Amino acid sequence: MAPSHLRRHQHGSRRDLPRARLAVWPDLSCDIDAVLSALPTEGLVECVWQDKDGRMHSAVADADEFTEPAAWMSGAEAAALLSVYADERVPLFTAVMPDSDGVVRARWQTEPTPSDLNWAFLTTLHRGEIVSGTVTHIADFGVTFVDIGGFEAMINVPELSWRPINFPTDVVSVGQEITAEILDVDLTRERVSLSLKALHEDPMQSLTGQIGRTIVGRVTELVPLGAFVRIEEVENGFEGLVPRSELAAEPSETPQLGDALLVKIVDIDLVRRRIALSHRQAISEL
Repeated sequence: MAPSHLRRHQHGSRRDLPRARLAVWPDLSCDIDAVLSALPTEGLVECVWQDKDGRMHSAVADADEFTEPAAWMSGAEAAALLSVYADERVPLFTAVMPDSDGVVRARWQTEPTPSDLNWAFLTTLHRGEIVSGTVTHIADFGVTFVDIGGFEAMINVPELSWRPINFPTDVVSVGQEITAEILDVDLTRERVSLSLKALHEDPMQSLTGQIGRTIVGRVTELVPLGAFVRIEEVENGFEGLVPRSELAAEPSETPQLGDALLVKIVDIDLVRRRIALSHRQAISEL
């Protein structure tokens, strides 16, 4: 009889002890042809196989693409097909080793645990995939949680918008239906990271064509390094920094908050999200 399919999940412990959840699945079959013939006609399926060296492998495939599972299992000693759907994915046995008190506990189960359901769902997700969901909660520390089919994924503040925002509510609200791109699927910590901005073009990119242009902007903030000036007349418009050395030489000409200021766009750094401006160069060209 081929060895059972074992899957190990890492979990944190309340006492920082190393922990793992072990799931035991039905035995693999040595009849590879029979396993391949049992592929469903549609949907996803997890293929599990043991190679000639005794190593276990697992991958999720689209059942419509028969050639992929056949290639994976070519030369395998044993194999099996497992459902990726939560309501069908019930292991024979689970164990936690050790538990928070250092004791190893195990039990047979006939119903999937929440962690089993999460694992089954997460194995169907892939980086770059587009998903839709509902915003369920916006944490005080800024993370937005989104229900994407019974599982809560998260969007960090930098991934909400290309434009500067103060808080997630500038972009999303609880109960809102959104579409986002999957940035990462962490099976170990059972986390899914999403990006809302990935589905939109970076508006700062269009500003690079204005480098060298002189415009009038509004002073939004005065800092020891100089002055921030908004160069777009739109909500959450991009702002650039006029270094103190690039402001007017006369103290009496130092701009005040809310002033309209003539500036030249000197540089736009898309990676660091910085816009360099100069008041001196702008007035010297008048």
